[in-house]
Amino acid sequence: MEPAIHVHDVLVIGGGLAGLRASLELGRSGVNVVILSKVHPLRSHSVAAQGGMNAALANSPQGKDDTPERHAFDTVKGSDFLADQDAVELMCREAPSAVFELERLGTVFSRFDDGSIAQRPFGGAGYPRTCYSADRTGHSLLHTLYEQVVGSGLVIFEEFFVTSLVTENGRCTGCIALDIATGKLHGFSGRAVLIATGGFGRIYERSTNAVINTGDGAALALNAGAPLEDMEFVQFHPTTLFGTNILMTEGARGEGGLLQNNAGERFMTRYAPTAMELAPRDIVSRSIQTELDEGRGFPGGYVQLDLRHLGERKIVERLPGIRQIAIDFAGVDPVESPIPVQPGQHYSMGGVAVDNDGASPIQGLYSAGEAACISVHGANRLGGNSLLEALVFGKRAGAAIGRDIGSIPHPSEGAVLAKLEQEQARLARLQSGKGKESLAVIRSGLGRTMESSFGIFREERAMIEGLAAVLDLQERFSRATIGKSPGGFYFGLVQALELGFMLDIAPVVALGAIERRESRGSHFRKDHPKRNDGDHLKHTLVRADFGNLSLSYKDVRLGLFQVEERRY
Repeated sequence: MEPAIHVHDVLVIGGGLAGLRASLELGRSGVNVVILSKVHPLRSHSVAAQGGMNAALANSPQGKDDTPERHAFDTVKGSDFLADQDAVELMCREAPSAVFELERLGTVFSRFDDGSIAQRPFGGAGYPRTCYSADRTGHSLLHTLYEQVVGSGLVIFEEFFVTSLVTENGRCTGCIALDIATGKLHGFSGRAVLIATGGFGRIYERSTNAVINTGDGAALALNAGAPLEDMEFVQFHPTTLFGTNILMTEGARGEGGLLQNNAGERFMTRYAPTAMELAPRDIVSRSIQTELDEGRGFPGGYVQLDLRHLGERKIVERLPGIRQIAIDFAGVDPVESPIPVQPGQHYSMGGVAVDNDGASPIQGLYSAGEAACISVHGANRLGGNSLLEALVFGKRAGAAIGRDIGSIPHPSEGAVLAKLEQEQARLARLQSGKGKESLAVIRSGLGRTMESSFGIFREERAMIEGLAAVLDLQERFSRATIGKSPGGFYFGLVQALELGFMLDIAPVVALGAIERRESRGSHFRKDHPKRNDGDHLKHTLVRADFGNLSLSYKDVRLGLFQVEERRY
């Protein structure tokens, strides 16, 4: 049987907001682009984003003085001054046009009485600037872009799982992907590859992330020789539903929701007396965890998010999804009772190191969205900036590739064929293994280790022990039994490959966290509780050199705002 080789100008890996927006831009410029997604694009994790996207539209009476410059300052301050300020300024300047573009394409935003796009307060923001579609904003945006991509006739390979990138002479020239339904491997040759696969939240035990968020893109880039940046910065969302860790949007607090401990106190008065519940996520998460650790939580480990005072009409109008999730998964109607919430892993500030146009140090390899680190989030992302980043930098990456593609020669198919044969042999070995180790046990162990050693609070001894445990899990994975799928749909093989990617990523997170001996944003060290600008106002870069991880640093791009202590 002849091997399946597909030849295109650009391969986009990932069908979420960043991937679709980049593909739409490439399609408009006449580039032959193909999208590969391991799920149907409408099941991408972008669909789960609830609260909204930020833009300084100045629509609300409280926000009439808002500007892109003020949005940029709030973003840099929220990042604990680790964000690259030129990238932040660019994102905030282009934010209004990104919102208006999606509105014109068909996104149904919530409205104020005067017909303007509604904006709600979000954590760490000086003005109400989060544009929203009730509490299903990601859903609305993703459906809009998918309709545009389908209408443009772009080719999508659904349920194709990318197992490796192809490189030749220091250049990325394609990828290998598994057709999940048939188990057949396909080779894809392209002049450029864009990684837009989202984050890696599922390396943690408790996460708001979809089960597909296994760090595939970051691992693919790492294994191809690209550096990963700031991977130690992992955001924990303060309010996830107790028991399932489904996201309870920051929009609930933006609409006036209150956090209370087991004594009925609004405990945020102790931690952020001015911003209260609308302090940045890292601060609110640490505050909740402190309440739990000091015995002021409820049995099992949660506090309460109280929306009752908002009234049924406002909850139904602005937070219908939150109400339904609370009823369905916790048996609690927030109109009548507080919602039990606890912190859970939510977002990855780190990712593939790229410039403002999404280009990595490897020629032909680009990245955008949560898979990338540009860096506009630094040590802590503000709510409402992730959808914005995906759209602004997805579009910019698509435009940059469109400009660059004319000077990039068509690669030979030889490297793709050689890599295809290697991957066929590797997957055959995986499926024929006779080991006694259980994939489920290894994955569960990884989640518990990351939660306990690299969670909201960190310290060196526990992290060193955690890294050793992760490396042990890597070794055990080599002896795991996978088996073959007898009737098609090779989900067992996909889960094994995903676990392999997660085990590639976890040591990178661990190494960066151990070596960053300070507390900044989401990275809080009990043994180094202060921020250390003298030694650590810099980005972490990790590469895999012949299987061994090496760590280096690069300077943060400053210039717009003076570095100062962060207070709320």
